[in-house]
Amino acid sequence: MTPDVPFARMNGLGNEILVADMRGRADRILPEAAIALAADPLTRFDQIMAIHDPERPGSTARIRILNTDGSEAGACGNGTRCVVRYLSLDSGAQEFSFEMRYGTVEARELPTGVISVDMGVPRFDWAHIPLAHPVADTDAAPVACGPQDAPVLSAPALASMGNPHAVFFVQADVWSIDLARWGAELEHHPLFPDRANISIASVAGPTRLVMRTFERGVGLTRACGSAACAAGVLAARTGRTERRLTVTVPGGDLIIEWRDDDHVMMTGPAEYEWSGRLDPATGAFERIQDAGAAA
Repeated sequence: MTPDVPFARMNGLGNEILVADMRGRADRILPEAAIALAADPLTRFDQIMAIHDPERPGSTARIRILNTDGSEAGACGNGTRCVVRYLSLDSGAQEFSFEMRYGTVEARELPTGVISVDMGVPRFDWAHIPLAHPVADTDAAPVACGPQDAPVLSAPALASMGNPHAVFFVQADVWSIDLARWGAELEHHPLFPDRANISIASVAGPTRLVMRTFERGVGLTRACGSAACAAGVLAARTGRTERRLTVTVPGGDLIIEWRDDDHVMMTGPAEYEWSGRLDPATGAFERIQDAGAAA
């Protein structure tokens, strides 16, 4: 088939995103197409953000999120910022309301060029994270890896930000831990029936965290917006930091604020790289325009 779906290769702090414009169509990007796109060095991605026509009045669009293995995700903060930048370049609008699998997400482009996304209200109860069974304390869950007598990581704090997150707060340098190894193991821990995003975070001060994330269905990533939100909220909830802080991920900094109304605001950049067209059934694509031509 001829590639006929417009898409843009973008990034949010190095989190590699494909924004695919499926508006006006009834079909979907198939898992096998996502897997094929992820396998090509030019279109390798952490998430595909597929923009569909809205189902509810007042919404800008409905967003379906695909991981590199073809599975669906419930939330992607960095990807949402990329969708905002894509639609802003297309229409000039600055305020957006998106339908996602776990609820409605409001976002806006600020005059400074950064994008702020309301990531909603975090959930800490075991059934909504979800966990396989109740645990006594979701701020220090019975999860560990490594030797039993000297675990490498243990007792993570857990939350849902539309996706399940396990955050291990460590004293060590986050780069000293083999997250590729332990993240792949912990993602599939029996406590997590839907798998989990695994993060390690170090407190660098009352308003700063440094963290890395192993994203379920993806692997190591340079940035994960929902994980940064989860880490910021859990750091504040457990008394480690204040409620507004800078979260430094391998790709750069995000501002995370857990407001008094319990909503979590995430603010950061999004960058357009190049655009093309893709086939949603096979993943075949063609490259059309680079960032300079689109600016």
